[in-house]
Amino acid sequence: MFKKALLPLLVMFTVVTDAQAASSYATYPPAGSRTVDDVMKRYSPFVEPRIKRYFESVGLTYPPKNIALFAMKEEMSLELWAEEKGKWSYVKRYDIEKISGKKGPKLREGDKQVPEGIYRVSLLNPNSRFHLSMKLDYPNAFDRKYARLEGRTSPGSNIFIHGKQASTGCLAMGDYSIEELFVLAERTGVDNIEVVISPRDPKKGKLTAALNQPFWTQILYRNIEQEARKFGR
Repeated sequence: MFKKALLPLLVMFTVVTDAQAASSYATYPPAGSRTVDDVMKRYSPFVEPRIKRYFESVGLTYPPKNIALFAMKEEMSLELWAEEKGKWSYVKRYDIEKISGKKGPKLREGDKQVPEGIYRVSLLNPNSRFHLSMKLDYPNAFDRKYARLEGRTSPGSNIFIHGKQASTGCLAMGDYSIEELFVLAERTGVDNIEVVISPRDPKKGKLTAALNQPFWTQILYRNIEQEARKFGR
């Protein structure tokens, strides 16, 4: 008797829950028409509490004034750091799901190489075919300078940190991680985000260029090492 009475209640509860979920997705704009605000309304309610806990656990204020993302190719790792009162503190490590190419800087369009250097986030893309993405300012002034010196007219472009698990020159973080990074980036402001991409963790020793890499690669690696010191690297 009890089981027969309980079954309709369970069915009714499941139907209501599925209907609510369907309604939630139905009101989310289709790909191609989303805005950053649409993404924030959709993901912030359940993503932001997680991010706040990361910052609270290390005694930092949220949202931060400045953040840095320190990516290491060999380790397939991206570290989140935040600046407060002139000091940089470690917040969290993310796994990089996929990287294309090999050690060394990006040189030309189509080489599928992930750049190495010191970059900024230039925009947030809510309509990425890789779920969500953040565009980097590659090629930056350093990249353009040495491209001109070597006569390279197409050093490449459109480098992103994005979701999913596929890469052709970008850092693929998976959907769960990019949702956190996207929300955090919007709250921090794109003008306040640095991205350092290193061939490996500088703590393991001096960054050295291979013999077949351009002469300026060692200059680039010195710049990365100097920048990484503020992260205890």
